Amino acid sequence: MNQALSAILPLDALQSLGSGPLYLKLRQTLEEAIHSGRLAHGDALPAERDLADYANVSRVTVRKAVDDLVKDGLLARRQGSGTFVVKPVSKVQQPLSQLTSFTEDMARRGLETRAEWLERGLFHPSPEEMMMLGLAPGTMVARLGRLRIANDMPLAIERASLSAEFLPDPRTVDTSLYAELEKTRSRPMRAIQRISACNVKNPDAGLLAVPVGAAGLSIERISYLASGRVVEFTRSLYRGDAYDFVAELTIGGN
Repeated sequence: MNQALSAILPLDALQSLGSGPLYLKLRQTLEEAIHSGRLAHGDALPAERDLADYANVSRVTVRKAVDDLVKDGLLARRQGSGTFVVKPVSKVQQPLSQLTSFTEDMARRGLETRAEWLERGLFHPSPEEMMMLGLAPGTMVARLGRLRIANDMPLAIERASLSAEFLPDPRTVDTSLYAELEKTRSRPMRAIQRISACNVKNPDAGLLAVPVGAAGLSIERISYLASGRVVEFTRSLYRGDAYDFVAELTIGGN
């Protein structure tokens, strides 16, 4: 155990940080191990007892250092599983003037994307879906719930609803919903999007690998065909530490 810990937490580094609270020096040493890659994204942090014994500090000191890193989003506690490393992410800037898919956004940045399906199928619509999509009685809806991942980092949870008229078989969607809609000329041409700040709750926090209560961006989008008909109603949750939405503003005429 000590040999494994020494690779993560060199005691000489801990001692060389000079004066100051022990918890702060331990926190800085753990943070450096994360940024250097000695502790990689998804790695389990050694138990607090093991860290305390190895570093010859109290468990209270270890807990304080770990609490600080959890607040900063570098560590995440998972109920019943332990504490895990969360890799720092580079912010993605998303312009609000363009209607693009997640896959297209990430491809432009050279990032490899994939999705984990949370829900995919045809369902009887909820009252909200009937109203938002303007559905006639008896119409089914296609629901697509996905965890969107770029370069192995979970970035967003997307839950989309469409009339089955536009997507009769949701299983045909592989990576990009918009690419599938393009085949039947049903790709949205414009959208109205509402963005609000939120705190991420369970179970979404676990999916996004962020602490419960971490900052998030809640996005509701209604997308339209050129004819003005609604084609898509989507609710998404983005990691607040990974996304910046940017809008260009110009002076309006009188």
